[in-house]
This record gives sequence, C-alpha cells and structure tokens, in this order.
Amino acid sequence: MGKSIKLFRIGGIPIGLHPSWFIIFLFLTYSLANGYFATRAAELPFAGIWALGLATSLLFFGSVLAHELGHAFVALRNKIPVKSISLFFLGGVAEIDREPSAPGEEFRIAIAGPMVSLTLALIFNSLAQVSGDLSYLSAAFSYLGRVNLLLGVFNLIPGFPMDGGRILRAAIWKITGDHFRATQAASFTGRLVAFGFIGYGVFSVFTGNLMGGIWMGFIGLFLLNLAGSASAQAKLQHKLQGVRVDQVMSRNYPSVPGETTLEQLVVSRLGDNSQGTFLVVDHEKPPGILTLREITKVPRHLWSRIKAKEVMKSWERSAQISPDTPVITALEKMERDDLRLMPVVDGLQVMGILSREQVRHYLRLRTELG
Repeated sequence: MGKSIKLFRIGGIPIGLHPSWFIIFLFLTYSLANGYFATRAAELPFAGIWALGLATSLLFFGSVLAHELGHAFVALRNKIPVKSISLFFLGGVAEIDREPSAPGEEFRIAIAGPMVSLTLALIFNSLAQVSGDLSYLSAAFSYLGRVNLLLGVFNLIPGFPMDGGRILRAAIWKITGDHFRATQAASFTGRLVAFGFIGYGVFSVFTGNLMGGIWMGFIGLFLLNLAGSASAQAKLQHKLQGVRVDQVMSRNYPSVPGETTLEQLVVSRLGDNSQGTFLVVDHEKPPGILTLREITKVPRHLWSRIKAKEVMKSWERSAQISPDTPVITALEKMERDDLRLMPVVDGLQVMGILSREQVRHYLRLRTELG
C-alpha cells in the first residue's frame, strides 16, 4: 500500500493513515451530512448536522481501527509481532511480522476482527434504542450499528485474504495438514469471490447504479490482486521450503579497503560489480557494506575526498544472517528492513552475500531443471 502517516501507538502498535484515507473520510463525511443526517437530523442547525457527520465518520473509522486491533492483539497473544495498523480507503489492515504457524493461530487471529465488529454493532444498536427523544443520536448510533454489522458479515465472506478466507484456510489446513494446499484452495475461492464482485459491479452499471457498480468492481479487482499475490507468495514459500541461505548465497563477493575513495571505487571497481554493492574491509575485518544508495547521497565533487569507510553502513547496524538460516526467513527480513542484500556471517567471518537477485536466479534454475 505504500507509506502511511504515523499518528500514535496503541499497545505498542504504530497506527497510521494512508493518504487515500483522507479521500474516503471527506467523501463519507459529506455523504452523511448532506444526505443521511439532512433528513434524519433535520432539527439540528447546519453546523450541527456537519458536526454530527464528522463525529460519525470518526466513530466509523474508530470501529475499523477496533476491528484491526482485534486481529493485532490476538496475534500478539500468539507471539506474532505486529508491525503496524494502517487505515486506507477500503478500510484497514494490520500488518503482522510473520504468517501463523498453526491453523489454530490462523483461526483465532482471523475471527477476532469480525467478532469485534459484531460486538460493536450490538453496542451501537443498543445505544440507538436508549437514545430516547434525541433522534439525531439515535440516527447516528443506528448507522454505526448497521455499518459494523456489515463490516463483520462482509469480512466473513470466504474469499482469501479476507477474514472469512483466512478462516477457510485454517479449516482446510487443519483437515489436510498442508499449509500450501490450504492457501491455494483459499486463494481460489478468493478469486471466485473477486470475480463475483466484478460481475455484480458490471451488472449494476448496466442497470443504472453507476457509482455502486464502479465501487463493487473496484473492490473485486482489489481482492483479485490480493488473492493472486497470496497464491504467488505461497508458491514461493513452497519452492523454498527446506532451502538454506548457504545453498543460494554468492561466495564471490566484491570487497574494497576502507581507505578507498568513492572516486577510485566508481572509476576502477564499479564496472566489475553489476549490483553496485561492496563489502568494506579494514585489517581483514569486514566492518560494513557500501551500496550505490550511499554513494549517490554524497555530492559528486566530494568523491575524491570521501572514503568508503566514512559512508558505509557500519557492521554493527547492518542486517546479517547465518548460513543455516532458511531462505524464506532471510527474504522476510530483507522485505521488512527494505534491503536488497545481506551479508551471510558465521561469527565475525563473512561467508557470502545473499541478494534477492540470487534467490530469483536460484528459482529460475530449479524451474528449468525441473
């Protein structure tokens, strides 16, 4: 989804807003104030109607956040770190650090979100019933009750990677004992659900509901993309199952002395290194890594005076892995830390370099060799 604007933390979990959230927030507030509350809260002044629309929008997205916190807190209870929660134009997403390791974990994490939404639906509907003569509050609570009910039920649709699809995957995983087959089956149902949304969207457009049809079609395309990505990720994990870093890493890695200037490095060494990445060594102890990213941050006229060891990523801060690390674990770490490569280290000795390109090359070779 790209970068989100970080706001605060809840239980240690960073909460953020994707830029697309502001569009849907403004649209929802306008729709509530100019449509729903214009008739349901007509006794309020103009400013009061807009204030109620704004407050209801905030409570709606607070409900979405509560839904995602349900997933997140259960993940934490199962010792799965949660990286962040982001709200965006289609709702929210809780980004966990790794996939559940057992079907029970998968089920508990997946069901938590819809249960929170259904509980909120019950609470808001109860508040609507006791609002008495304050019809505008009753209207707001009724709206929030309905949308939370819709949010809970919608997410139980068995289309992976929606919550219902994850529950389906957990069930198939439990029955078959095969995570890969369960993911492929759940992804298939996810694609069917996505095509259903797209088909309904097309039908709606041709029957006069233009905006609703476009919205349904867009949701379908979004789900279709997610289901395809989940299937591809599962295939990747399946192919790399049991493969260690030392089976894939490059043992011939380019290195330069720490005293080498950037000018010398670019002129004499860059042509021999297609990846533009060097291990910087000093007295036979590798203290860090230097990439084109660090080099290009230095103004060109300073290259003749700046040494490699001055701009390298220091050894202590560099991500590193051991030779016996599973490749899929290394890839997850590289993705999490936004790294193209990592040094493979045994003690203080560098055994090789692992890059995403090498993993792709390894997979191509395995595919060609059958």
